[in-house]
Amino acid sequence: MNNDFLNWKGLRRTDPDRPRPLADAVLRLIWEEHRISRADIALRAGLSRSTVSEIVGEILPLGLVAEMGEGPSSGGRRPIVLEFQDDACVILGVEMGAAHVAVALTNLRGAVLAWESREHPVRSDPPGTRRVIAELCAKCLAAPAAAGRPLVGVGVAVPSPVDPSQPDRLSTIVLPAWEEKLGLESLGEQYGVPLFVDNDANLGALAEQWWGLEEDVDHLAYIKVATGIGSGHIIDGEIYRGATGVAGEIGHIAIDPQGERCICGLRGCLVTLVGAQALVARAAALVADYPDSALAGGEFTVHDIEDAALAGDPLALQVVCEAAGHLGTAIAGLMNLMNPSVVVLGGGFARLRDLILDPLRERIRNRTLVDSVAAAEIRFSELGPQSVAIGAATLVLKAALGDSSLFPLIESSAEASQ
Repeated sequence: MNNDFLNWKGLRRTDPDRPRPLADAVLRLIWEEHRISRADIALRAGLSRSTVSEIVGEILPLGLVAEMGEGPSSGGRRPIVLEFQDDACVILGVEMGAAHVAVALTNLRGAVLAWESREHPVRSDPPGTRRVIAELCAKCLAAPAAAGRPLVGVGVAVPSPVDPSQPDRLSTIVLPAWEEKLGLESLGEQYGVPLFVDNDANLGALAEQWWGLEEDVDHLAYIKVATGIGSGHIIDGEIYRGATGVAGEIGHIAIDPQGERCICGLRGCLVTLVGAQALVARAAALVADYPDSALAGGEFTVHDIEDAALAGDPLALQVVCEAAGHLGTAIAGLMNLMNPSVVVLGGGFARLRDLILDPLRERIRNRTLVDSVAAAEIRFSELGPQSVAIGAATLVLKAALGDSSLFPLIESSAEASQ
């Protein structure tokens, strides 16, 4: 996408407004450190103080960094501290699930300022989904917490493989009704900002790497278990997408070659054993053996199964334990292949936490090659149901921190609104 775009206040960014690449790197350093002096920037970046002063002079007019008074001195004049302004702008992160849409409005530090979510048949209703996305984005931007701040961009997480060379193209196998076209260009045009698209599990992994883990982790796997199942991978600190964006389709690993036919055309894929529809079907097949179950005598959803399992229902516990075993088989294969240091579980299934952790670990221990692989930490997402939408916003933030021309001209925007 052309970076010479109109921001949402109607002001055009031009080449003279864009700092040099070195200034972009200094801006990223200030963001990482939160507060830092020019002298410390020079020390950290290996630059002369005069060069740093020149670069900071380019950055300050953007409105993303402010001088916050004097800091402690190590001898001589007290340095002026620079602070990154986390609330200078906002970002929209959109999650398209198979059956819901969620939108998070975040600041420049990943904090959720506004949140909207709605159940919707995403797979079968592309026009309706686009309308819901536009409506929820507008609601978030109208929220008091948005405070009229300029918008940097919109990130969109989709339940489909995404080829980086064709990010608007969706899988006809996973989302056949969408006829390969995401069709959200008008959303970016409406706000005059760039639109970034990636796979939902990839963005869940990105959110966990940036905000969910207390320590820095460069080798991470994130597994989203919901209607479908996907995995996102961080390798050497970056999202791994594969040659055409299909890396991470763990839901279509064949666990039982004689099993049920999957939407992809194969048999016995993980999603046919662990996905939401699979859990409901398995519980329905077993319900006659558990006449006293809370699930007996009527229709139920995967959420009902989860609730029943948390309440100790024997039928629900059997279904959940079986699913955890199948999931453990897939994770063990992933760990043998990728050797992540941390595996994070997200999606609705993750709310079962303690109920699935032991069978997961047992299956992994029995199926991993060496002890060091099996020792990888299994965690549950601390970001909860907002993780993927936060990851979509983080995709925008990451791009803007690498190219400051993506940030709107904050000071000029404020003047234009007066």
